[in-house]
Parts: sequence; structure tokens; C-alpha cells
Amino acid sequence: MTERQFCAGERVFPLTRAYVMGILNVTPDSFSDGGRYLDPEKALARAIEMEQEGADIIDVGGQSTRPGYERISPEEEWARLKEVLPLVAEHTGLAVSVDTFYPQVAEKALVAGARIINDVSGFGEDMLRAVAGSGCGCVVMHPGDSQTVPEEGSRDILQVVRGFFQDRLEAAGRLGIGPQRLCFDPGVGFGKTLRENLRLIAQVEAAKVPGCCYLMAASRKRVTGAFCGNPPFEQRLPATIAAHTAAILGGADMVRVHDVKEAVQAARMASALKQIGEEQRDG
Repeated sequence: MTERQFCAGERVFPLTRAYVMGILNVTPDSFSDGGRYLDPEKALARAIEMEQEGADIIDVGGQSTRPGYERISPEEEWARLKEVLPLVAEHTGLAVSVDTFYPQVAEKALVAGARIINDVSGFGEDMLRAVAGSGCGCVVMHPGDSQTVPEEGSRDILQVVRGFFQDRLEAAGRLGIGPQRLCFDPGVGFGKTLRENLRLIAQVEAAKVPGCCYLMAASRKRVTGAFCGNPPFEQRLPATIAAHTAAILGGADMVRVHDVKEAVQAARMASALKQIGEEQRDG
């Protein structure tokens, strides 16, 4: 049986434990940390700090996709990224991911040292063609409309998300992008109802595509505040850890987080528990 792994250029992540992707937003308006790391030196300092805290990947974003966001041009997005990416790639030992839905930005980011492209719009044909020959890892998010949420109970979200992932797997394969380069993200918080978000967190295996990496990204999102009195974003760490732990125990391979130190501890514990559970079932 071939070992499951996520390949991002020369970086290979055996999917034997849960990995932590730290969020580094170089934006003025991200929902939780906008404006904190616009300066390249501050961004680098935070990247180094996340590496020391145990992060496996740094996900750098130059454009907010919070609810109600205003889209900026690829030129403006690249202007925010172009100094930060080489610094983080050179001065940390981490795999660098870039959060963009612009193919032209992805191409420049890969030249600047990125090894993963994280596309919240779901890797359309233009993006797939832009990265096909690079060998990079591809984080493919289910791109529900964050501005429009469907009526509760109007669809089976697990079937919708899995069907989308299967479609993207086949489209990627036609361009020579194998399943080991794909990591699927169900898009918690993007055009989903509260119950749909909960199902995606609690029923990972029902949405996963066999053989591919699976990312859960619920950090500080509305679903993590919904049952806790809706505290401010920065006070949603316990609920975030609970959501991500449930997802890891259910089969998630990676979590995308703001609070790296705490997430690393939780992910390592959850991975150990999951491994014991699997050994008991197999034995």
C-alpha cells in the first residue's frame, strides 16, 4: 500500500500525523489580525516565531477574504507579498504557502520561494495550468460564496463538497497534477450554514477524497464563537482547538491556525490519540 503524503516541490509531508499551517496575513483588513504584519520585517519576525513554536508551514496572504471583503487587484496583492516571501523562504526552514486566487500572483510567488499555493476560489482551470509544471502543493478550498449562505437543510453539504473535490481531482489529473500534490479544504465559514460548518468539522471522512491530504481551517471563525457567547476573535482559541481536535480525530491531516504554539500541542496530542485508536481497531 502506497504511503499517503502531501508533496510540495522538494518538501514531502508523510500523512502520519497532523501538520500545523500558521497564518501570516500581510493585509490591513483581515478579520482577526489585519494590519499587524504589513511591514516585511515584522512579518519575518512572526514567521520565525511560528517556526520556533513548531509550525510546519507558513501560509502568507496578501488579500483578506473575510465576509464583506473588497477584492484588490493582483498588482496590489503582489506588492504586499513580493518583499515578504523571499525573506520568509530564506530565513526559515518552513515550507511557504501563498494564499491567492490570482494565477499571475501564484506564478510570481513560486519563483519567489513559495512551495504551496492555497486558492480559496477552488483552483479553476487557469490556476491549475499556472502551477501544473511547478511541482508545488495545491490547497484546493471548496469556494462557497461567503456573502450568500443557502437555506438550512437545502442540500447535503458533505455530498456537495466531496463532489467538488472529486471534480478538481480529475481536472488536476488531466494536467498531470497527481493526488499527492493536492490538499483539500472544505471551506468552513465560506457560504455555509452553522450546521453545515459543524458537519464538515465533525464528519471529515464523509467529505474526504481517498489518497489526498485534507486541511481543516476553522481558526477563530464564526462557528467557533457560536456556542461560546460569540467572544471576540482573539478569545476563540479554546473553541478553535476543540474544532480542530475533532477534525484531526475524524481524519484531517492539517490545520490552519492563528495561534501556532497552542495548536501544535493540540495537534500532536490528537495525532497520538488517533494513532492509538487505529492500532486498537487494527489489532
